[in-house]
Amino acid sequence: MVPAIVVAELLAGVRLAGDRRRAAQRRAKIDAVLELAPVIDFGAEIAESWADHFAALERQGSRIPANDLAVAATATHLGFAVLVGPGDEGHFRRVEGLRVVVLSEGETAGGP
Repeated sequence: MVPAIVVAELLAGVRLAGDRRRAAQRRAKIDAVLELAPVIDFGAEIAESWADHFAALERQGSRIPANDLAVAATATHLGFAVLVGPGDEGHFRRVEGLRVVVLSEGETAGGP
């Protein structure tokens, strides 16, 4: 499953591609992912989760980027983990109850 905000970020990358060929390649990759994984809308229940996480992080003085908080809220609401690249976006670890899975260098989401 792919949070809607992730789809928006990916589509922004298509819009910002330097040329039509690169844009088409990026769009094809997005379309391939969306054939396999449904888009999860940011609805009222996930908004409640977002608000809970936002308030907890705010009290700690430990905000994370708003789009990443939407991803975290979606994942925790559904009981899923967040998959991050080898660089490990450590700020996700500040979200209580969120499981973070880090891809190894050279590994893809489909497996090694």
